[in-house]
Amino acid sequence: MKNTIASLLLTAALAHAASASEQAKTWPASEEAAQFVKDTIVLGMLASPYGTGWVENQQLLEYFQRARDNGITGHEMTLTAAGMTFNDLLDQHHHFRSAMSEEPENYLVVHNTRDIEAAHLQGKTAVIWNSQTATILDGDPKRMAILADMGIKSMILAYNDIFRTGSGSLAAFNGRDIGLTPYGEDVIDELVRYGILLDLSHTGKQTATDAMDYMDENYPGVPYVYTHSIPAGLYANEPEATPRGCYRNITDEEALRAANSGGYVSPTFTEWMMDGIWPEDISPQQAADMIDYYVKLVGVDHVGIATDDMFDETLINTFVEANPDIYDDDGYMLKAFQRGATGSGEMAKILAAITDELWRRGYTNEDLAKIYGGNKIRVWSDVWEGIPQEKFNATYQERVKLRQELRDRFYSR
Repeated sequence: MKNTIASLLLTAALAHAASASEQAKTWPASEEAAQFVKDTIVLGMLASPYGTGWVENQQLLEYFQRARDNGITGHEMTLTAAGMTFNDLLDQHHHFRSAMSEEPENYLVVHNTRDIEAAHLQGKTAVIWNSQTATILDGDPKRMAILADMGIKSMILAYNDIFRTGSGSLAAFNGRDIGLTPYGEDVIDELVRYGILLDLSHTGKQTATDAMDYMDENYPGVPYVYTHSIPAGLYANEPEATPRGCYRNITDEEALRAANSGGYVSPTFTEWMMDGIWPEDISPQQAADMIDYYVKLVGVDHVGIATDDMFDETLINTFVEANPDIYDDDGYMLKAFQRGATGSGEMAKILAAITDELWRRGYTNEDLAKIYGGNKIRVWSDVWEGIPQEKFNATYQERVKLRQELRDRFYSR
C-alpha cells in the first residue's frame, strides 16, 4: 500500500510540474518591518517532501533564494511523513541534498543552535531536518541513534492515521484514538536519549495526552512542542465554522501543557486549517490573530511561527481526490479549498507585513525576536544540547548583542 501511495503522489506531482508555482500573495509592508525581519533570526517550517510539493531542483532553489532575500534564516524541513520507511527517508534526503548541492555555498545543515546563528551571520539557509512520522524507524527504536547522527531534530509519533506508536489526528477525528502504545513509549525514550524533540502536531488528542503524561512522569523538565498547529478556539465562534473544526487543530489544554513543559506552540499559516474563514489568501491580520491568541494563552516566551508550506496545493489536492479513503475527513480539506483557501502564507512574502500588524498591536522588537526564532532556539538548546533554559535566558541578551557585533563585522569587510 505504501509503495502505491508514493507512486500516486509522484504521478500527481509530475502531472502538475509544469504549472507548479507558489501561490501565496506578497503582502505590502514598511521598510522598517522588512529590515527588522532581515536583522532577526527567523525560523519557519517547510512541510513538503519531494513529490508532494516540489519535483524539480529549481523550484526548491528559487524558494530558498526568495527566503534568503527576505531575511528568513532557516526552516524546519519535513523529510518524511505518514507511513514512510527508512528507505523513504534516505530517498527524500537524497533529493533535498542533491538540489542543495547545486548551490552548496548557500546552505548549512544544522547540528546545533550555533549553526543557526552562523547561517544568519553568513546569509545562508539553516536546514533543520524534521520527520513527521516515527515509521522511518522500521519498528526498531535503536535506529534513533542513526537519525540523530543524520541531523533529524524533531519527530512526530503518529501522522493522521493509526500506527504502532498511537493514533494521529485524523484517526482520532473518526473516533479511533488508541492512545500511546508501549512501543510509542519506547520511541519517546529514544527521542529523549538522543536529544530529538518530541513534536505532537497532527497527533490524536488521547495519544498526545498520554505522551505528555509519559514525558512529565519520566522526563520532567524536558520540553515537548507543537511545531505547526492552529488553536481550535480561535475560530470556534465564526459564522461558518464547522461543528467539529479542523481535525489537526489543537485545544487550549494541549497548548498550555506544551508551554508548561518549557516548550512552545507554533501556529501554521495554512489556510485550509483555518476553520470558518476562507479568504483569497491568508492575511497578515489573520496570521497575527493566530500568534496573538497563543501569546495571550501561553505567554510570549512559548510561541513560535510556521507555515507548513506545500509549494502548490494542487499536487496534494489531486492525490486527495484520487484517494478519499486515505484522507477520510468528510471532505474537510477539499471543501476548504473549494471555498477559497489557496496555499500557505509563505514566510518570505508575509512576515514583514505580520511584523507591521504586531507592532500596531503593541508587540515590542524583543517580543517578535522571541516569537520569530528565539523561543525555538531556547528550547532546542535545552533538548539538543542539554543547556538548561534558565542558563540560556541569562545569557540570551548577551548572545543577541554579540551576534549583532559579529554580523556588523562580517558585512563591513
